[in-house]
Amino acid sequence: FLDVAKEEDLLSEMAFSKALAVPEINTEQSKIYNKARICWNEPSDSLSADSYVLEYRRLDKNEDLLWNEIETTNTSKILTDLDLNSQYRFRVKGYRGSTSTPLSKEVILHTPPAPVFNFLFDDKCGYNKEHLMLHAQRDTVESMAGISLLLGAERVQVGCYTCLDYIIGDTGITKGRHFWAFSIESHSYLVKVGVASDIKLQEWLYNPRDISSPRYDQDSGHDSGSEDTSYDSSQPFTLATIGMNKFFIPKSSHLAGATADRVLPLPTRIGICLDYDEGKVGFYDANNMKCLYERDVDCIGTMYPAFALLGGGAIHLEEVITANHLDYSNEI
Repeated sequence: FLDVAKEEDLLSEMAFSKALAVPEINTEQSKIYNKARICWNEPSDSLSADSYVLEYRRLDKNEDLLWNEIETTNTSKILTDLDLNSQYRFRVKGYRGSTSTPLSKEVILHTPPAPVFNFLFDDKCGYNKEHLMLHAQRDTVESMAGISLLLGAERVQVGCYTCLDYIIGDTGITKGRHFWAFSIESHSYLVKVGVASDIKLQEWLYNPRDISSPRYDQDSGHDSGSEDTSYDSSQPFTLATIGMNKFFIPKSSHLAGATADRVLPLPTRIGICLDYDEGKVGFYDANNMKCLYERDVDCIGTMYPAFALLGGGAIHLEEVITANHLDYSNEI
């Protein structure tokens, strides 16, 4: 009788079942904001790596630039040494013992055009508790139609416009370049986003105004009849309109007159860059940092991130990346 038990044990221990698979960078979980968080996954039916090497380099005309390498035992890594307004390539490979995987497919991500400006929604200045619901962390605000809004709707038949409900950031800007990002729920009816000076905010929030005229235009501060010609001049505020899952570029003479040219699909993340010293404000698709629209703005006094809502809707401020986001472990 031939005893093959040992041979059977050896065969069962051989790695016929799973192979070490190439990791793949997760573009949904990876993002760059105040820092970069790069995440990757392995196929569920593959053998897990013991460690990984994340490689990255800045895109440059010189294609011979060396790759930076960082080793980790986790499936994500936070980077803090990336340059602003730059594109970077990322790739990763896994190691198990002396075996390594091929490099993953490269992913290109863009850093913000300016340092990230961190703020929360202000729950005091002009905040309308009847129409707006501010979450406890003050990073999300929702617009709801309250009783007074419904009662006020009775006046619509005589040509009265409904007021926007404003909310601003709790921190202002007096110099330098700053960038912030946020997302808007796709069901939001009408949202205004941009910047405004403290002087203009005082006028909007506290001075009594006649809103019974159909020529009143609260979003621009101008008589709506002269909007097309006056909006090119620099003002101490700029607000872009968002609604029906669209981003509307404000009117100006140097843009094509067709409405279709000014209506863009709403990005899942929107960014705003304010250059106080140069007097410019830009609106960005924060997913790829593409500038959608830029114009001059009269930066006087203190400039604030400004938002306004009408009807149902919600705004979520982008969460800054901190050490609490650090590295998903293989053991989780």
